[in-house]
Amino acid sequence: MNSPQTPLVDSRFPGLRRRGFLAGAAAMAGLGALAVTGCAGSGTAGTAGEGDGKPRRGGRLRAAFAGGGASETLDPHLANLFADVARAKALFDKLADYGADLSARPRLASAWEPNAGLDRWKVTLREAAFHDGRPVTAEDVLYSYRRIADPGKAFRAKASLEPIDLAASRALDPRTVEFVLKRPTAEFPNVLAAFGAYIVPRGHQDFDGEPVGSGPFRFVSFAPGRSAVLRRNEDYWDGAPYLDEVEFVVANEESARINALLGGQVEYAHELNPATARAHEGKGHIEIVRLRNSVMQSFAMKTDRPPFDDKRVREAFFLIADREELVDGALSGTGEIGNDLFGKGYEYYAAHLPQRAQDLDRAKALLRQAGAERLKVTLDTSPVAAGFTEAAAIFRDQAAKAGVTVEIRTSSKDSYWKDILDSGTLCSYRSGAMPIEAHISQRLLTGSTTNATKWRHKDFDALYQQAQSTKDKQERAAVYERMQRRLYAEGGFLVWGFADWIIGTARTVRGVAAEAPANSLDWARFDKVWLA
Repeated sequence: MNSPQTPLVDSRFPGLRRRGFLAGAAAMAGLGALAVTGCAGSGTAGTAGEGDGKPRRGGRLRAAFAGGGASETLDPHLANLFADVARAKALFDKLADYGADLSARPRLASAWEPNAGLDRWKVTLREAAFHDGRPVTAEDVLYSYRRIADPGKAFRAKASLEPIDLAASRALDPRTVEFVLKRPTAEFPNVLAAFGAYIVPRGHQDFDGEPVGSGPFRFVSFAPGRSAVLRRNEDYWDGAPYLDEVEFVVANEESARINALLGGQVEYAHELNPATARAHEGKGHIEIVRLRNSVMQSFAMKTDRPPFDDKRVREAFFLIADREELVDGALSGTGEIGNDLFGKGYEYYAAHLPQRAQDLDRAKALLRQAGAERLKVTLDTSPVAAGFTEAAAIFRDQAAKAGVTVEIRTSSKDSYWKDILDSGTLCSYRSGAMPIEAHISQRLLTGSTTNATKWRHKDFDALYQQAQSTKDKQERAAVYERMQRRLYAEGGFLVWGFADWIIGTARTVRGVAAEAPANSLDWARFDKVWLA
């Protein structure tokens, strides 16, 4: 259970309610149909200067993101980087997506209704069409989910869709899907909103040559590692975008993104570091948008190989970290300290666990017990993300005080996220926002395809399934707390902080959401942006 001292409003996002799925109290047994028609629009908060009048149509917005090099793809089921996701959500839709409070919000789904046992859910689709004019149907939904669940593939949403028995699930009619589940799942709408669970046309495979989605923009061109150009979908079910076109430009260096913004080559620069933001904020040249503390900053320890296959070594590393120094040095003080758990402030977060502080004597004792005195480890990092290299250098110096030698290996920005998934033993890691149960399903189960810590425990998997199947919300929270207690004691994520997500825009850009954490529906939502 969450501590009674946990606030009902998350101070990181003003007005943010604690997360719960759209049916609210109806999550208990016997809940009725959830009609969500008409709730699809989520709105945006404008940047400074929004009072210039009504949104206007026209123009091309150029948005600079860090990318993935020549291996980039527009296949939405392979989206892993923020650039991938921004392009995917412009071209495609999911049945649901996460609102700013991380509750499931309807997208292609217009209603969802469970049976009394919560093991069958009927999902009704709204009227929507793909870019080639074909309607989005229940068969397209089933094709998309079965493609993601292909045992021969490693699609991001595979673990999230695991509760669905896709062989038994069926189309009741062109706009109604009956999902048959392997076990009762009280928060099934979160599955529909899963990271990467995009709906594509039945049989479609050519995502880089001629991708066809149902999203707000249509495909024009794509050069992997360089740019993607998309144009307005006039027939978009949620209203045509204001922009004529959006161009996604790859600029891996943060300095390149800010210089392009200052020089007028782009109008939107994704992910600026705190020092850059401080240098330009309020100077009148560009606008700075801060998505407060929406990014987990951590080091990931591979728990399946030495030296981190010994939980005493992992605990020692937890105790080596001076979190305040890491936040002050790597994030210029613009963030909050972490406590080795994902999702600070989110629903189910175990906020009452004692805040860890540096304890070098205890860390040294644990290393002695593990036979790991004078330990040497390699820390993989990269300038691929703000604060990574700075945090690595700070932690190296902190570890030296415990007798641990940390050698920093700086990796390529183009391949960093792919490389660290299976290679090495210790790496810099981060995450945008998602519900805690989604973090668990995608990163901490035996079958998770993005399990960077190699945390694989069948009893932990069973606890997750128990939490999913528990109808009573308070009892469900107790199961999630039990799981987090174990991760806090012996997990592989050393979560040292939560950073602001910083975006820079030209002063002519309007409609950028100011309270939407990275990964949520309104983050990078270019169909609601316009040029003044």
